[in-house]
Amino acid sequence: MLAKRTKRIMYVLIAIITVLVVFPFIWMLVLSFKSNAEILSNPLALPHTLSWGNYVNALKTLDYPRLYANTFMVCVVALAIELVITFLSSFALARMVFEHPNLRRLVYGFLIAGLCVSPFILLFPVYKINIFFGLREQWALVFPYVASSISFNTLLFVGYLQALPPEIDEAAIIDGCSIWDLMVRIILPMTKPVIATVVIFNVLYMWNEYPFASVMLRRQADYTLAMGASFFKGTYTVDYGGIVASSVMIIIPELIFYGVFQKKIVGGMVAGAVKG
Repeated sequence: MLAKRTKRIMYVLIAIITVLVVFPFIWMLVLSFKSNAEILSNPLALPHTLSWGNYVNALKTLDYPRLYANTFMVCVVALAIELVITFLSSFALARMVFEHPNLRRLVYGFLIAGLCVSPFILLFPVYKINIFFGLREQWALVFPYVASSISFNTLLFVGYLQALPPEIDEAAIIDGCSIWDLMVRIILPMTKPVIATVVIFNVLYMWNEYPFASVMLRRQADYTLAMGASFFKGTYTVDYGGIVASSVMIIIPELIFYGVFQKKIVGGMVAGAVKG
């Protein structure tokens, strides 16, 4: 009897949490079909008529193909760079023998310490660094994204690589594998779960990131999707309907992406949390 009651309470709690999580998106979807007057006068009410005017206005105002292309380019290039850097550094920290054991802990602690620093407080220093190196357009976003993701990626990669049996390395070296072959041909294929997790989390972060994009990008032709909503805010007026409609069109691909790869996310997070 007690077990059934506990199960019912758990179901109720799960239902409440689900409603709290889903409600903001449903509310935003409802707002996207309302005029600005309706949004301001009664934001919680249902729209009188289902009007697609906000979506039509958003498509006329924003060049979505270019915004998607810019965002996709930044995500692909940044991911490629950070995966190479993080995998190589994490392999060294997790699988290789250091002459001084404290050096491993020092390097690992230094990389993980980045999790304690919000990247947004570094906006001005990063902006000055970009100017110094002459980084412009999407490249002004790629390297800050790479730098800000290394700590989180290292945490996942090192934990996962440390959980792999050391006998794998010993057997490969006895068979004549070089360090490079060991990394690329043996260890790398085994890290697919954590790579999938890193890719998903970083794509979702870069897809939504606004502060860096608003500071680093100067030309409208270089804007990413996160910058799209800013087009609907003028000096004296705000097109709330346009903001909501554009936000829906930006979020829907994320929901599809997350839904398709959600098992990879859970599997990679659990795998990376086994050890270390």
